[in-house]
Amino acid sequence: MSQAPRTPRTRYARCGDLDIAYQVIGDHPIDLLVIPGASIPVDTIDSEPSMYRFHRRLASFSRLIRFDHRGVGLSSRVSSPDALGPRFWAEDAIAVMDAAGCQQATILASGFTATTALVLAADYPERVRSLVLINASARTLHAPDYELGIRSNTAEPFLTLGTDPDAVEQGFDVLRIMAPSVAHDDAFRDWWDLAGNRAASPSTARAFINAVQASDARDSLPHITAPTLILHRVGTKFVPVEHGRYLAEHIAGSRLVELPGSDSLYWVGDTAALLDEVEEFITGVRGGFVTERVLTTVMFTDIVGSTQRAATVGDLRWRDLLDNHDNLVRHEIQRFGGREVNTAGDGFVATFSSPSAAINCADAVVDAVAVLGIEVRVGIHAGEVEVRGGRRRRPGRAHRCPGLCAGRLQ
Repeated sequence: MSQAPRTPRTRYARCGDLDIAYQVIGDHPIDLLVIPGASIPVDTIDSEPSMYRFHRRLASFSRLIRFDHRGVGLSSRVSSPDALGPRFWAEDAIAVMDAAGCQQATILASGFTATTALVLAADYPERVRSLVLINASARTLHAPDYELGIRSNTAEPFLTLGTDPDAVEQGFDVLRIMAPSVAHDDAFRDWWDLAGNRAASPSTARAFINAVQASDARDSLPHITAPTLILHRVGTKFVPVEHGRYLAEHIAGSRLVELPGSDSLYWVGDTAALLDEVEEFITGVRGGFVTERVLTTVMFTDIVGSTQRAATVGDLRWRDLLDNHDNLVRHEIQRFGGREVNTAGDGFVATFSSPSAAINCADAVVDAVAVLGIEVRVGIHAGEVEVRGGRRRRPGRAHRCPGLCAGRLQ
């Protein structure tokens, strides 16, 4: 079987008058369709290491199909919010399956947008091979006959503050609620914000959240006949485990596996056991953790003559210069799509998806810090790195940066 490219091609499925963006990874005989959320477009998934690794693990035993809902990311915008909701999103999924040549698939969905998967399994049983629900719920809001749901006073901030770019500064941090294990990871938070901005404008995001909050797929549960695996982390507060237990009680023949953890985002936290369960459910074999090696480019920066410069200008002035230097370098790393790995003294280590991005960033860094009267040397090395737990470990010579040189790269 051919190896999947690092950046899969984005294609489009036609659903009525709308274009639905989708990607396919891998060529295994079992199709796995991932139902998306609203905040992570397909073209941003692979730039977050833990999500990249999670999806590549799925693609190691399936042909992975992922897409952007109508109104989100690269897919067409809708003319009215009335065209949003689980039944419309299920139509998007069917259109993508048709375009990808997929007759039947295992459907994987998580969180409150899992209502789309439930509707899909009930309304299109011939297209659903099996169902995997992770930290999922059949209904979002509280109701007299569904006390598990979110009460309106708790749900309201997701509409009024959650779509505001300054929500964190106003005291509403959705990442702390959904993924506490990465809430203090600045690189993850930067990616999360960027992905959300690319996904939708604030008004579109509010319309999407309204549709999710109005979703109720409980009537679909008795009609689901596909084998169903329900995985739920017992410590998640965003979608408490009681939602998973409700699904297990109302989907005939389903199996519930409760796992440790507090993250509702399925690809962060301890994912090994979760992925093992998914692989065994789909293939009948528990493959276990496989260390993955990917091609990447490492960039290293260092200030020339930093010790002498610090002694000349004094500690306070040097600290100010370093702060300005760090801000400028971080800005250029982010601008060129890099990921900061580490800082050591007055230098940075960052990774990029291509040598050209690293070279362009290095050029920009040299120019940017020159206005401070600082000269930097930059080294770049391209090679394989080992991805483990969402972090990239540099094997062999990848950490040596043999191209280290003073001034502008030649």
